Amino acid sequence: MRGRKKKTWIPAGNRGNNGLTEMKKKSAYTVAVVGATGAVGTEMLSVLEERKFPVEEVRPLASSRSAGGDVSFRGEDVKVKLLTRDSFRGIDIALFSAGAAVSQEYAPVAVEAGAVVIDNSSAWRMDPQVPLVVPEVNPHDLETHQGIVANPNCSTIQMVVVLKPLHDHAVITRVVVSTYQSVSGTGKEAMDELAEQCRQLLGFGDVTPTVYPHQIAFNCLPHIDDFLSSGYTGEEMKMVNETRKILGDRSIGISATTVRVPVFVGHAESINVETKQKLSVEDTRAILSTAPGVQLYDDPSRKLYPLQIHAAGTDAVFVGRIREDDSIPKGLNLWVVADNLRKGAALNAIQIAEELVK
Repeated sequence: MRGRKKKTWIPAGNRGNNGLTEMKKKSAYTVAVVGATGAVGTEMLSVLEERKFPVEEVRPLASSRSAGGDVSFRGEDVKVKLLTRDSFRGIDIALFSAGAAVSQEYAPVAVEAGAVVIDNSSAWRMDPQVPLVVPEVNPHDLETHQGIVANPNCSTIQMVVVLKPLHDHAVITRVVVSTYQSVSGTGKEAMDELAEQCRQLLGFGDVTPTVYPHQIAFNCLPHIDDFLSSGYTGEEMKMVNETRKILGDRSIGISATTVRVPVFVGHAESINVETKQKLSVEDTRAILSTAPGVQLYDDPSRKLYPLQIHAAGTDAVFVGRIREDDSIPKGLNLWVVADNLRKGAALNAIQIAEELVK
C-alpha cells in the first residue's frame, strides 16, 4: 500500500472538521476482535478485561475454521462469529489480528461501517497515511489517523520503547540489533510444534518440521519471514523501516538480524546503540529508570538481568546488561526483553484504544 494516494477507507459520514475519522466519546464501546481465537486475539480479550477497558459489547470474529466456538470474556462464554463484510455494523473499535491479507480486505470495510481499526498485521504499517503507534513513544501521531491505526511489529515495539528516551537525550545515530524471538510470534501452531518436537527428541525419536523449515526444538533459526534479494529478511527490514517511522527520524542507521529461538513466550534483543552525545552507564540507567513502560533490571553483581521466562505474562519492557561499548567513543550495549504477545501485540493495541477514547 506504499504511496497510495486515494483515501478510500475514510467513511465520509464519519469525518470531523479536520477530515479525520472521529472517535465518538461514549461511556462504553462495542469492540470487535478479528482473529479472536488466535494467540494474539485471545490475549487481546484478556488485556481488555484486565485493564477494565470500557466495553459494552465484545464481538469475537474469526474464519469459518474457528467460528462457532466460544471465547471467554468477563467470566462468560461468548460465541465466535464468522467474519463477513457485515460484521462491523455498530462497532466502535475493531482490533485486527488475523494476518495482512484479512486486514487489507476487511479493515476498509470496518472503517466504512464507522469503526476505528487498530491493526496488528503488517498490512498498513508503512502506508504514509496510516500512523504507526507505540503509545509511550509517539501518541501524538494518532491525531492524524483516518480510520486505521497500525500496531508495529513485536520486536520493533520493545526496542523503540527503550530507544526513544535515549534518542531524546543523546540523539541516536546508529543501531545494531540481534533478536532472540519466541515461537509464539509465529502463532499457536508453532508453540504446539515446539512442544511436540521436545517430547519427540526427549523420547529419542525423530522430528518432522512443518511450521518452520528446520527443527526448532533445541535449535536457533536465523530466519524469520522471507529472505529478500539483499540477503536480509522481511522481519529484519520491518525493524529498520518501522523504527525510523515511529521515531520520526529517517537518518538513523539500523542493521538487524532476527533469530527464532526455542522459547514459548517472550522476545529478547541485544541492542548496540551509537549516539551523538556520550551517555555513561549511570546516565543511561537514570534515563531509563523513569522512562514510561520500561522496567530497569540491571544488577550483574547479583546476576540480575532480564529473562524471557520472567517477562512472560507481564506488561513492561525490561532492560539490563547496560554497558558502554569500548570499541567506539559513544556507544552502548543493552539487553531488552518483553512479552511479545502482550506489549509486542495485544497490550500495545489496547493502549492505542485507550489513547483514542481519552
